This record gives sequence, C-alpha cells and structure tokens, in this order.
Amino acid sequence: MKPASKSHIGILGESPAIQTVIRQIEQVAPTDISVLLQGESGVGKDVTAKAIHSLSLRKDGPLVIVNCGAIPEGIIESELFGHEKGAFTGAHEARMGYFEKANGGTIFLDEIGDTPKNVQVKLLRVLETGDFFRVGSSKASQSDVRVIAASHRDLWSMVKEGSFREDLYYRLDTVKIKLPALRERAEDILPLFRTFASEFAAKYDSSFRGFTQDAEELLLSYRWPGNIRELKNVAEQLIVLEKSQTVDKERLQKYLKGRQHLGSTDHLPSVHSYDSGQDAYGQQSQTGRGEHSSEFQFLLKAMLDVRTEIADLKRMMGNWFMGTWNQSQPSYTPALPPPQSHPIDPNDLTSHLRTPETPYPSTDQDSIDPESVSSDNSNGSFEESKPISNPMELLRSADWKEGEFPSLESLERTVIEQALETFEGNRRKASTALGISERTLYRKIDQYGLDS
Repeated sequence: MKPASKSHIGILGESPAIQTVIRQIEQVAPTDISVLLQGESGVGKDVTAKAIHSLSLRKDGPLVIVNCGAIPEGIIESELFGHEKGAFTGAHEARMGYFEKANGGTIFLDEIGDTPKNVQVKLLRVLETGDFFRVGSSKASQSDVRVIAASHRDLWSMVKEGSFREDLYYRLDTVKIKLPALRERAEDILPLFRTFASEFAAKYDSSFRGFTQDAEELLLSYRWPGNIRELKNVAEQLIVLEKSQTVDKERLQKYLKGRQHLGSTDHLPSVHSYDSGQDAYGQQSQTGRGEHSSEFQFLLKAMLDVRTEIADLKRMMGNWFMGTWNQSQPSYTPALPPPQSHPIDPNDLTSHLRTPETPYPSTDQDSIDPESVSSDNSNGSFEESKPISNPMELLRSADWKEGEFPSLESLERTVIEQALETFEGNRRKASTALGISERTLYRKIDQYGLDS
C-alpha cells in the first residue's frame, strides 16, 4: 500500500475522479471567473479553494476563508462588509469586513447556502459591481475580489424551495466543480490512509504496521459518510491508540462504530466492493442470478432503508403534533421496518411490509409528549413558559375531513401559525417552542408566506 501521490497543487489522489477535478482547477484558476464547489461535507472544498487561489493571478494577494454557516445571522452582514463606529450596540469603532480584507485577492465563501436572504441581495451586488456598504454607512465602498463559493447542499433545490435567490445562484454557478465523495474514489482510500498514517506516526513518534486483509476490505467497503475528514480522523486515532499494532478488522471496527446509524444509508457497503455471485452483504447469492441478483439486492436494500427513514420522520412528527392520534385511529398506510441484518429474499417482499394488523411498536424514543413542548429555555432568556395549545384541538379545528390525514406540509404550516399566534409574533420564543433554530423559522415563514 503506497502513500497517495500529491499533485503540484497539493491535492492527494490518482483516481480518475480526482484527476478530473485537478484538470478543472488548472483550467479555471488563471481566470477571474467565479467558481462554485459542490460536494459533501469533508471532501476537501477548502483545499480546492486554496489550490485555485495558488494557481491564479491573485496568488500574491490574500485568501480569506469565510464559513458562512458558522456566523450568527445577526452579525453576518457586519462580518462580511464591515461596520461603522456606533452602527449598533457594541460597535465602539469602525471595522473592516471580509470583503475589504480580501481586496486584491480571493474570498472563499464556504456553505454559502446558509446565508440569510437579506444578505444574499448584498452578495449579489458585490459580485456584480464590487460595491458594498458597511453597516451604518451610506457611502459605497469597493472591493476587487475573486469569489469562490461552496456548499454541501444542492443550491438549485434551495432555489426551487425559495430559500436561495435565483439570481445569486446564476451569478455563482458560472463554473461548477463537483468534488467526488470518498466512496466514489475507492482506489484512493488505502493510499490516502497510508499518507495520513505516516504523517501522524512522525508527529506522535509512533509507528504503523499496517492492516490485515479483512481490515483493508472493511476500509474499502465502508461508505465514509464523513469523507476524507473522517478517514484522517480514524487514521490519527489508530496511530495514537493502537500504537505499533497491526490493525485487524475487529480493532478497526471500534473506530467506525457510531458512524453507522440505523435508518441511514451510511452503513451500506460500497457497490464496487462486491464480487458477482454475492449479495449486498457479501454472502453467497441464493438466487442463482449472480451479478444481477447482487445489484438487485443492493438496490432493494437501499430503497428499504430510505423508505424506513422517511417513515420514521413522519411518525416522529405525527407523535409530536397529534398526541394520541395513533391510539385512537387505525394504521392506514403500510410502512417498512428498520433495516434487516440478514439478506432480503426478493421473492418474499411482503414479509417486510407493516400492515394495519402489525403496526409499528411505540418506543420512548419515538414518542414525545406534546404537553412538554414549551418555550422554556435552559439559558433563562425567557421568563415564562407558554406551551402550544393541545395538538388534537388544533387538528380538529383545522379544515380537514374526518378520516383523512393532512399532508406534512399542512401540519407544519398550521403548527407554525399556532406558535406565532401563541407567542404574539415573537419569533424567538416560537422557534424555541417548536424546537427549531430561529433561522429555520424565518425560512419557513418566508416559504409559507406567513410574514403578515
């Protein structure tokens, strides 16, 4: 197992997927064009932004990295564009924003999808003209920057949902570079791990004797939901805690455990790790259909898990909102059970469906007492606790026919309206009572047109 080769721009890997990314970087870097990086969390969007900057004509200028998702909504405008003295409470002196600090260089806006809509308008202006206003100032300032943006979310889906401005999306999406997930570049996993292990062994004055065959197979079959960040973290733990040990499958599993959550697809093995004649769990196929059976088993397992996850979400929201509805009404919609630990027989799919006669068992984890939902806040910022009115009363008062289930969207809109009415429009108290962030509540209010 050789260490991963590092390109001249500092990106590790030799897989076709990562080589495509390197070629795209080399093409766009010398220009001043805006770049949008798309990829899951942990795939190396910040490393890619640094690589683009290092090959650009602005490489001698500053590179300012901004994590938009980590900045509170109330101060993000000030952080990006600066403020004047006295612009707000605590503004004891004028302050430069990130766009001013990046003048002549590059600004990397990570998780740009988390920026509020009022800030998105100002981002569009500075991207198009270079003009912006400090908070508390009526004088326009100028900044000459190259913008690289990134998001782990699908911005176009956010545009369709109404949470991201369409004009800003088109301005950012001039060139899009899709960064592959680690499971999509499996040939890089072992070399990357060797590289990280060597670095940490030198750092901690330790040694690494390598993996057994079954441990290597586990590394390749694991889906790495945290991508390179997770791989690097596991490598560091093994070097520190399993010093000078040959790592076998059982020892490796200790560090992957807890990242494989029931109800998500993270625990599914990678597609390319199977041989024909084996099912989605690595066992010999009993159907006699070889590779096609293996693919069918894998796809079926994925569909069952996704369906289960959706069913769990519906049930959790229903228990919270409708209280004892499930005790008084029959189960109408068949749902699927949690993922099975054994292969699924494609000829006997009916055994995996829940019928009205075999409803889902109620658990303490899934059941939430609706009377306990209130505006009580652990930090003591609210002086009174005012619970939302009885969910069953709310359900009966709504304009829904008896025996019919309302859509989740209708339920969500109704409960948000009720929370806002209960707290007389106080959005902070309403968001606390609903158990969501204030930013999410603002987005939902905008989505359902509840501003009035």
